[in-house]
Amino acid sequence: MSKRIIVSSIVGVVALGGVAAGLAVASTQTAQKLTVENASARYVPPTDAQAGSLTFTADVSDDSGVRSLKVLAWPASSDLDPTEAEMRSVESATCRSTSADTSRCTYTLKATKAEAAELAPGTWHISTLATAKDGDTKFTPRTSEFTVTR
Repeated sequence: MSKRIIVSSIVGVVALGGVAAGLAVASTQTAQKLTVENASARYVPPTDAQAGSLTFTADVSDDSGVRSLKVLAWPASSDLDPTEAEMRSVESATCRSTSADTSRCTYTLKATKAEAAELAPGTWHISTLATAKDGDTKFTPRTSEFTVTR
């Protein structure tokens, strides 16, 4: 066999290996969709000595980064059923980056004993609207729930 054929064969094998490796890397780097995960809500009723609170936390991720997370708590016993458009004007959680594409978002609401007395007892839902830095949004009508007790 001539040296040219051997060299050409080796160059071809190396080139094919490089293309295959490039395709493997490209397939593992697919765009990450906007997600809201690990959501939890905790309601603590007020006492004579201390205000009550609702604390909601969630991990929000997108390959472009996280711009915001809007949060709305509402009683299941109501007729309220928020839409994505309505969620644009509610309060935002505080989001802190935990990596280039993920943030831990926390929403805290304090309630005095008088304010808590006006809350409907029972199950409450939390709706969220996440917005990524590239403008993508993800609306989740029932991200989490908690129970208001007296």
